[in-house]
Amino acid sequence: MRIPIVRGGVAAFLALGMAGASPSTARAQSADPPPVLLDDAVAAAAELPRLRSFLVSRRSALIVERYYNGARAGRPANIKSASKSLISALVGIAIDRGLIADVTEPISSFFPDLLKGEREAPKRQITIEDLLTMRSGLESTSNRNYGAWVLSRNWVGHALSRPLVAEPGTRMEYSTGNTHLLSAILTKVAGTSTWQFAQRALAEPLGFSLAQWPRDPQGVYFGGNDMLLTPRQMVAFGELYLNRGRVNGLQVVPAPWVERSFVPRARSRFSEQLYGYGWWIRELAGHRVYYAWGYGGQYVFVVPDLDLVMVTTSSTAVGDERRGHRQTVFDLIEHFVIPAIEGRSLKPEA
Repeated sequence: MRIPIVRGGVAAFLALGMAGASPSTARAQSADPPPVLLDDAVAAAAELPRLRSFLVSRRSALIVERYYNGARAGRPANIKSASKSLISALVGIAIDRGLIADVTEPISSFFPDLLKGEREAPKRQITIEDLLTMRSGLESTSNRNYGAWVLSRNWVGHALSRPLVAEPGTRMEYSTGNTHLLSAILTKVAGTSTWQFAQRALAEPLGFSLAQWPRDPQGVYFGGNDMLLTPRQMVAFGELYLNRGRVNGLQVVPAPWVERSFVPRARSRFSEQLYGYGWWIRELAGHRVYYAWGYGGQYVFVVPDLDLVMVTTSSTAVGDERRGHRQTVFDLIEHFVIPAIEGRSLKPEA
């Protein structure tokens, strides 16, 4: 089933995505999978040399937890760009608290000195939503431009100085600069650092302390990369979104924000995958899957209709096999984990 990109808001998404849901996408009520089928998934995971952790949670209960090659439960992993999903959650919380008016607010109100003058007028049309969906139109600071950006003296200024390569709000141009601008905005509106805001608004309600991660030369915590979470903390974050923003009876992330985050709003020109508010979206084994995605194989998969969360962390070392490893992680959830949850086996034939 092809997932539509929706521009008409949550109501339009629900009408498109849920009214025509197939039987496989109805909320599962079956019992937990037989251990033998989960053993197949565990055995398959153990064959992946780059894998460091593999965790599966069903109905908010951890049913698989494995570590490899020196990784262990208490050791934080660099989740790379999966950090973008956490930054998105913080933006949703900030909007709910009235710190940011709405996703339609232009970013020029936060960076007036950097976006003044007639030459910068087109950039003043960029909104919070454009940053969340990678549709700012600014030239990317990622990939070949990443080194120059992180070596610059002012990451925010450098990101905003990039030329427009598309009209804001139109084409997806993946750039960590976009989410770093969101971190700078959070710092301004919260009156505290992004780490402190995340610690109080997100980590503490989830029952853990969030490790500090790198900052830019001005002291703004890196927005959208290099956050440090243990695999269990990644599971807790996935379960938060699985449960529409609630944990232990507390609404941590607004439920409407979770729904809005899972609306497909853009498509990558490179991976062809859909993107919402900091979350990637695709179909696997007939189910709609939402996932936080970090370089090298750092993933938080959320499959709402199966009450399922799966987390992997992996080696980030450069190597020819890294891209192939990414596909094997998708194969793991599609051909082993989801079939096990459904009580069937889809192991590839020898």
